[in-house]
Amino acid sequence: MGVYDVIVLGAGPAGLSAAVYATRYNLKLLVIGKGPALMSEAPEVCNYLGYPSISGTDMDNAFREHVEKLGAEIRQETLQSLDKDGDIFVVKTDQGEYRSKTVIYAMGGTKRKMGLPEEQKFMGRGVSYCATCDAAFFRGKTVAVTGGSNSAAMAALVLSDVAEKVYIVYRRDKMRAFPSFMKKIEQKENIEIIHNSLIKEIKGDKLVEGMVIENTETGEKKEIEVNGIFVEFGQAPNSGPARELGAETLENGRIKVNEDMTTSVRGLLAAGDVTSGSDKFDQVVTAAAEGAIAARSAYKIITEVD
Repeated sequence: MGVYDVIVLGAGPAGLSAAVYATRYNLKLLVIGKGPALMSEAPEVCNYLGYPSISGTDMDNAFREHVEKLGAEIRQETLQSLDKDGDIFVVKTDQGEYRSKTVIYAMGGTKRKMGLPEEQKFMGRGVSYCATCDAAFFRGKTVAVTGGSNSAAMAALVLSDVAEKVYIVYRRDKMRAFPSFMKKIEQKENIEIIHNSLIKEIKGDKLVEGMVIENTETGEKKEIEVNGIFVEFGQAPNSGPARELGAETLENGRIKVNEDMTTSVRGLLAAGDVTSGSDKFDQVVTAAAEGAIAARSAYKIITEVD
């Protein structure tokens, strides 16, 4: 098998974009990443150039097909550790061990939880982290969405097409989402935004039956009957293995990158939602751009071209 020029860890927009450019640079390449990508949960992507409207799943499939047509190898494996043996990176997965001159770390993030004591009990029993996946189970029922900005707005819109009533529990006095999302929410009679509030407790026996919310300004609490709660608090960056290798991270856990996507570890590049790049503007287009830049930087490191 030998030593690869570059191993891409992650098969989302950043990793797959990096793979496209790595093949154009004629680098010996391996992509390791479980699929589908997080973007596949989006019911509609309408802000990616060339795709006026496409589902996240279709976009994910199109990206993968593109990479595979270029001859890149994608392995559905789980990363276990990332180390260095001299100047060579050693990547261990649940299925094998690989060596490479450079690594592009594009592991994205994991959805954040509410942090309530009873949250684990109700996971899959009314508490969900994917509206696209689970909306159909709540047809004609009452649900709540808690979280921030665009992700919460998009989840609420998906749910409003099947649920009888959708509450958005939002911690601030004004919801900060794309104007296009807010316009659609305003047009939906079955969506109600509860501002300045947090969910403090989940009620129910075997299934979710209600929630206790608290007003962040007055401290007033009230119970509302709901059949489901959808959590949209964004992502926690999956930066652990890179950090353990020595990559510098910020307080929020994102990997600190330079403008060329290099990190504090020579030969380790990072791209996408796991990095400090793009001003935390976590979009498909910014992830893809970072992946392309990372591949170029990997090429320059390998060939020692300035």
